[in-house]
Amino acid sequence: MERSRAVFLDRDGTLNVDLKYISDPNHIELYLGVIAGLRALQGAGFRLIVVTNQSGVARGYYTAADVDRLHAHLRGVLAPQGITLDAFYYCPHAPSDGCACRKPGTELLTRAAQEHALDLGRSFMIGNSRADMEAAHRVGVRGIYVRSPGFHLEPGEAVDDVAFAQAGSFREAAHRILETR
Repeated sequence: MERSRAVFLDRDGTLNVDLKYISDPNHIELYLGVIAGLRALQGAGFRLIVVTNQSGVARGYYTAADVDRLHAHLRGVLAPQGITLDAFYYCPHAPSDGCACRKPGTELLTRAAQEHALDLGRSFMIGNSRADMEAAHRVGVRGIYVRSPGFHLEPGEAVDDVAFAQAGSFREAAHRILETR
């Protein structure tokens, strides 16, 4: 049986505007080009899997049920556009917890790969942080760093050593993937 290709997707700052610790589904605002990009990736046969750090759970800003509700809402927004998000994986821990699932840890990616029979070597990740790119790089996934509006790398924090490519928007990242395959 051939393993599937996937595009792992960071959530906040990549798919939607990062409002810092978002928990209300009504506050989800997708970036321009996300719907077209997701549709193109899905149409090319990629599984779409969200992997996101959600330390707001550990910090007490919202609950795991709030995260699930937000993800259900996101699925509901995308479904009428013909887009299916295959799965959501998130880390509920604080950065200081030292868990293996918080990106740049790789547990979210490896668990998704096992549960969905994914070929990591033929998969990609779109994200807006060095942690996203490091997690992808560590498991052999080609990471595409998206320069999201309002989110910038810290001085001296580069991604060239761990990112496969960089893009100015989600739509551009999707096109880079489609050109690469």
